[in-house]
Amino acid sequence: MATPRKVIIIGSGPAGYTAAIYAARANLAPLMINGVQAGGQLMLTTHVENYPGFVDPVLGPELMETMRKQAERFGTDMLGEDVIEVDFTRRPFVVRTADAAFEGQTIVIATGATARMLGLPSETLLIGHGVSTCATCDGFFFKDQDVVVVGGGDSALEEALYLARLVRSVAVVHRRDTLRASKIMQDRAFANPKISFVWKSEVVDILDPAGGKVTGVVLRDVVTGARSERRADGVFVAIGHLPNTAIFRGQVDLLPSGYVRVEPGTTRTSVPGVFAAGDAQDSVFRQAVTAAGTGCMAALEAERWLEAQHLG
Repeated sequence: MATPRKVIIIGSGPAGYTAAIYAARANLAPLMINGVQAGGQLMLTTHVENYPGFVDPVLGPELMETMRKQAERFGTDMLGEDVIEVDFTRRPFVVRTADAAFEGQTIVIATGATARMLGLPSETLLIGHGVSTCATCDGFFFKDQDVVVVGGGDSALEEALYLARLVRSVAVVHRRDTLRASKIMQDRAFANPKISFVWKSEVVDILDPAGGKVTGVVLRDVVTGARSERRADGVFVAIGHLPNTAIFRGQVDLLPSGYVRVEPGTTRTSVPGVFAAGDAQDSVFRQAVTAAGTGCMAALEAERWLEAQHLG
């Protein structure tokens, strides 16, 4: 293996790129292993209007490309491979891809999370064109329209309640006849006149990929099997997220949900010198701007840790 890097960033997206920008500007010459599919969830997003600094909407992939170029400008080395294994039990830490192994004095985990999807071909075709996994990100585009939220937990009702401030109506589609959400969330949703419920049903298709936008959904009654169509301008899938942290199991402490456990108010993990930023450790906000903020925090904490260990 080559000389250990001072900072290795695993993953990309707003958290990883921001960590790279800060680490590179601190002359730490970071190595970013940004994965074969770099950029995170914003690569699946069309217009982004809530990231500071852009008066007009910016495309998600365009925003990620801008961040990548900024990180490269300050000297970040980037590798477009996936990390398949890490060893945080020895120092320097070891990070392996299919073709090589690297040593790092500090690690920033920025692997993000992946939204659970329904698995429909039409869903894939319409993601970013009426299908969304984030009401806070995309709800604004559906003002005074009719939308469907799929799910029955707290996440689904949070999405529904947020959307109810903006849209004309919200139909929550749930496979069961009772919700899994907490009682207080249920009470709020049931009391909202804009929110209705479609029980014992599942979305089996989304219309209309050929037209390039959502015009409705096909529902199936899980008891009778009967199918029906419901008009809708947007579909919000809210059946949870999966943090991309499987390779870190047994290396750092993870929460039962799979998110990396960090010390409150920091990005420090259970292993000194290993930091976690973005959606890999944030199950609450999951926004580009909060991911970027924790990316900044991780780089600054890594820099200070290196100085304290006389490795800076």
